[in-house]
Amino acid sequence: MLMLHTTTPAQQKSYNIMSFGAKPDGKTNNTKAIQQAIDKAAATAGKVVVPAGKFVTGPLILKTGVEFHLQQYGVLLGSAHRLDYGKEKAGALLSANGQSHISITGAGEIDGRGAELVEDVYRLLKAGVINDAEWKTKRPGEANRPKLIHFEECNNIIIKGITIKNGSGWIQDYVRCNNLIIDSITVSSTSYWNNDGIDIANSKNIAITNCYVNASDDAICLKSEGKLKDSCVNVYIADCKLRSSANAFKLGTASSGGFRNIVVRNIEVWDTYRSAIALEAVDGGFLENVDVQNVKAVNTGNAVFIKLGHRNKDERYSIVRNIHIKDMYVEVPLGKPDKGYNMEGPLLRYPPGVVPAKNGEVQSVSPWNHSGKDSTAIIYRHNVFPSSITGLPGHEVKDITLENIEIVYEGGADKTIAFFPPEALTKITEAESAYPEFSMFGELPVWGLYVRHAKDITLKNVTLRYKKEDFRVPVIFDDVQGLSIERLRIPASKEMPVILLHETKGCTFKGLVLPKPETEAIKIQ
Repeated sequence: MLMLHTTTPAQQKSYNIMSFGAKPDGKTNNTKAIQQAIDKAAATAGKVVVPAGKFVTGPLILKTGVEFHLQQYGVLLGSAHRLDYGKEKAGALLSANGQSHISITGAGEIDGRGAELVEDVYRLLKAGVINDAEWKTKRPGEANRPKLIHFEECNNIIIKGITIKNGSGWIQDYVRCNNLIIDSITVSSTSYWNNDGIDIANSKNIAITNCYVNASDDAICLKSEGKLKDSCVNVYIADCKLRSSANAFKLGTASSGGFRNIVVRNIEVWDTYRSAIALEAVDGGFLENVDVQNVKAVNTGNAVFIKLGHRNKDERYSIVRNIHIKDMYVEVPLGKPDKGYNMEGPLLRYPPGVVPAKNGEVQSVSPWNHSGKDSTAIIYRHNVFPSSITGLPGHEVKDITLENIEIVYEGGADKTIAFFPPEALTKITEAESAYPEFSMFGELPVWGLYVRHAKDITLKNVTLRYKKEDFRVPVIFDDVQGLSIERLRIPASKEMPVILLHETKGCTFKGLVLPKPETEAIKIQ
């Protein structure tokens, strides 16, 4: 377990924002009054107190030594007027840059009023008051949708107890920060797109514990972008409940730097559109030493997605290695897991200009998960996607272990919806530079687990089963060097083989529980 140490002055002087003229009427813009309280507290390493009431504010800047404390029933309401955040790039509601020993605590709320704010953004865009290159084809860009918390290059941070909700963009973003504790907070933000619950970028020594996140984008996401030397290192995430219309826990997509020493424990996931666990290095960076244990996910589109890709334009290839996922139970439905939420994840579509294959034709394309307004894009019909562990030719993912894993699929695949025969295995798209998602290979001839371009893969006490018959192969290993399987249990399979090995060498099997003898259930081609 990662241990972080922070210090708080034994006796803090408190500064109630109402003493500086703030009014809890839900109407008055209190930005100047609250900032004055922050500035005063910074001189004594004091505490800014938000008492019960609704206090409207624009952007606030936290400073070294300040604790920003929201008492119970104290609500910080983000202004619903876009211009209060600046005419060009919108400033975050609460920000800090280059500060230390700062905290946001208490039992109160930060409410970004994202829906109301976006309405004002559209009004200003239509009037030509502000500019945005994306809004007519997709939605207003991130520059016009302020984050609720944005800390950059800060040290010794505590975020504890508060509720954060209704953002119009990323809820929290911590960039190049060191020694950060996020504990016992609630994030509820499904009012608009790109509502990542917690984003950590190129930061070190992080602990996220006892948190509840319900977000319309990734729930907890680590990113590594910008300078090549940047990375996320020493991150501990435990005892969190996560719901997302994207991924529950994700490393990436931004991955030009790297991720190292990431520990995840005791995670509950529900109604999540994409993956419970998504580990992605696709921009030339590294992803290594990841230890995930005790995950329970129900009504989730995918259990595990591990991907080495190559989106970057230079010759650097990412490195993905030394990943251990243990004690995991996942239920994958046939339908859309986030159906009915305010902001559902976008339906898959064929890429612009691509049409579905005709009957009898083999087609493998990476579906488009873009949420833009494109009436010409055709819906991509598909069967349930499997978990996957994939690299690229000559650039394998390495040293991956799945242990004590059970994945229950709804099954019910239908050849009239989509059919990709296992004989055409070599024609599956590599999608080398595509945006990484568990659906990125399109329809696959496998329902349980797909492993390609990998080295030293271990499956130990893994169960894959379906509720309804599926005509596809349960497990496929393609271009795998070094495969150890001990106690793999697949109780039912409509068709044979159960395990398909293609260009796979160095295999050892022990204690397999399959519906047919191994001579019939395992096929080598």
